[in-house]
Amino acid sequence: MKLCPYVITPFPEPCSNENNSTLVSRACPFVENGCRYSHDVEAALASKRPDISGDCPVLASLGRCVAGPFCRWASSHSMLDVSAVATNEATESYHNSLTPEVRTLLYRRQYDFKRADAITRKYSIANKPHDNHSGAVPNGEPADGLDLVPRIGMITDEDLIKPRPREKKQIDFVNKLYLAPLTTVGNLPFRRVCKRFGAEITCGEMALATQLLQGRQSEWALLRRHESEDLFGVQLCGGHIDTMTRAAQLIDEQCEVDFIDVNCGCPIDMIWRKGAGSGLLQHGSRLESIVRGMDSVLTTAQVTVKLRSGIREGKNTAHQLIPGLRQAGVSLITVHGRSREQRYTKLADWDYVRQCAEIARPTPVFGNGDILSLEDYMTHKECSGVSGVMIARGALIKPWLFTEIRDCRTWDISANERLDILRDFSNYGLELWGSDTRGVETTRRFMLEWLSFLYRYIPYGILERVPQRINERPPAYFGRNDLETLMASENCADWIRIR
Repeated sequence: MKLCPYVITPFPEPCSNENNSTLVSRACPFVENGCRYSHDVEAALASKRPDISGDCPVLASLGRCVAGPFCRWASSHSMLDVSAVATNEATESYHNSLTPEVRTLLYRRQYDFKRADAITRKYSIANKPHDNHSGAVPNGEPADGLDLVPRIGMITDEDLIKPRPREKKQIDFVNKLYLAPLTTVGNLPFRRVCKRFGAEITCGEMALATQLLQGRQSEWALLRRHESEDLFGVQLCGGHIDTMTRAAQLIDEQCEVDFIDVNCGCPIDMIWRKGAGSGLLQHGSRLESIVRGMDSVLTTAQVTVKLRSGIREGKNTAHQLIPGLRQAGVSLITVHGRSREQRYTKLADWDYVRQCAEIARPTPVFGNGDILSLEDYMTHKECSGVSGVMIARGALIKPWLFTEIRDCRTWDISANERLDILRDFSNYGLELWGSDTRGVETTRRFMLEWLSFLYRYIPYGILERVPQRINERPPAYFGRNDLETLMASENCADWIRIR
């Protein structure tokens, strides 16, 4: 059973050499009401697994270890670390956490969404169909949701140019390397790895707008941002203007983001049936209303949209949505050259991406699909005329792809260098999720998820034909050393032997 958070303090001081932590006898206020957590510290320590040898990676990185005696490296916590803590003051590296006060307001449905609700009503009226079939506006009703109050005074251009109370900071997306928002595997430690290799734009994993509004901690964790992510956005998934506009206001007021991306490409059936994700591809007017509502409620962040080519294979429809999205005020459109039915099978249609880029000008368009090498990047970017490229599975298979593109070179990376990448991911994961048993298991789980893509890489030095193609299944082969052979295995039992 998990130990009650009230039993141990969050370790504001360095760990002691005697018991590896500062234990404080605080009374749990929920004991009388039946606290569901354990309060027996000795029993919890007795059931703890043996410590792992070596230095605590969290203590080395942050200068303090919040896991205390439950850290899997607790035996390395000593008074020798006090000087390091004093000289290397730990700074807050992570942003966009949900505060307890805001979570309580969301649970009780007491958060003030008046600003978002007013915008929702405005665009809902503007897009509300009239009952008569002639298309004429009934007598006494405003056209396009505009007021019929007569204006007296000088003639203005407010009916032509919409006045804005503030100007948003414009983002230059052109020619930047964009790491795609990858569900499950696009976690924060992986994004930090890609940032180190040259990714310029990062985006959090897809978050459901309805669950953010409910204050779900697991969903809010997807919005976390590291200080190294200088151009960062979050991706929202939802099918209705009210929830999307409210979620945009909530993020605008509680988080630090540069842009919010509207997911119009998720092919999952559960999302599709709710009219979200790729379900928005068949509701153009609703999508435009969502974009207008979000753009109006955001004070600093931009709105971007990620599309698939269409719903059914061979019936591309994304180009029909682009003119409306451009007028709605999107700052960037990303087109994945596959339909919903294709999922990730067959090659992406970059000819269609080029067609979309031509229609969208001057709004920047990024292409997405089948980028695994410098040659793929150069070929698709030049032939399609896009403003940039979003890299998804290619970054999972070889995260150093960003370095290859930035430096215009191929990198025959060694097995030991790839092991260092995994070591960095492990340290980043322990720093984020904790160095206790639960944190170690979480880090291990996401590392194994990543290895299910990483093993597909074939080193340049043993390729018969370069470059490697993303749609080709890599054959079984022996690497140039035992470590490289283990990393190429598709058997997860071999992955746990990598060290």
